[in-house]
Amino acid sequence: MSTARSERGTPDTAGGAAGRKGRTGKNGAVRLNWRVRLRRDRTLLLMTVPAVVLLLIFNYAPLFGLVTAFQYYDPLVGVRDSEWAGLAQFQQLFHDPLFWGALKNTLWLSLVQLVLFFPVPIALALLLNTVLSERLRNFIQSVVYLPHFFSWVLAITIFQQMLGGAGILNHFLRQNDIAPWDITTNPHTFALLVTSQAIWKEAGWGIIVFLAALAAINTDLYEAAAVDGAGRWRRMWHITLPGLRGVIVLMLVLRLGNALTVGFEQFLIQREAVGHESADVLDTFSFYYGIATGNYSFGAAAGLFKSVISLLLIWGANKLAHAFGEDGLYRK
Repeated sequence: MSTARSERGTPDTAGGAAGRKGRTGKNGAVRLNWRVRLRRDRTLLLMTVPAVVLLLIFNYAPLFGLVTAFQYYDPLVGVRDSEWAGLAQFQQLFHDPLFWGALKNTLWLSLVQLVLFFPVPIALALLLNTVLSERLRNFIQSVVYLPHFFSWVLAITIFQQMLGGAGILNHFLRQNDIAPWDITTNPHTFALLVTSQAIWKEAGWGIIVFLAALAAINTDLYEAAAVDGAGRWRRMWHITLPGLRGVIVLMLVLRLGNALTVGFEQFLIQREAVGHESADVLDTFSFYYGIATGNYSFGAAAGLFKSVISLLLIWGANKLAHAFGEDGLYRK
């Protein structure tokens, strides 16, 4: 009898132990209780605490300042005692032709940089991956990484010395009796100028992620394809690019999320040279017509508009990635 009772009680005892540890998933695996996972991962969680604290202080705490976009904010009385404006700042923003001009410039420059700049790090990573000599590969990487550490002041100065009115290009044109062409002050070529500056400065740094993805591709696939007679281009098309597809989609989603953030310092420095009609973007618009004039609420409204549209863009791009079977920023 006791044996029978113990046998009958075994499932309840086992079930109770499983319930304390977690629940059984669809595939039969036990899902650990959150308390068990907390004890198991407490060391890792403690290591993330400083980063989370910094994120809360410098990224999330300033979000409370967005309330100024709905006020006539006066820094002398503070947020609490400033007069409430409702949507008046946004009404003024949407009726301002300078705002729509800045938005148009931002979208146009973002499109140009997406088409011309985004493929460059991928191409550089593929080229570096084909270099057999490790010493040569490390040298090339160091050379293309270096401009990333230059300030925008230095980068723009270098382009000014090459393409400006007194630069090397115009000096050569004058010596050969050809009319000079000051590219750095031409509003019609400004989009190409800032894109070329971004490529020179940041493309080398952008290849790091793609090189890491290339290193994760199984080399046995290349050997098997070579044995089957596949050439270099077919191996790249059928092995390398599919192996990079997930990373490319992820970087594209992030790029679309930052479509309205084309830069601030780069455009601030060159704004006077080409005029605000061509160089004003949403970031410089918020600075010049908000902070610089003391109209902080107007600048905050422009910044909030940019943030909301960026959030919608990254959400839409992530949904599109899921539609094509990719993870995007997170798994569906």
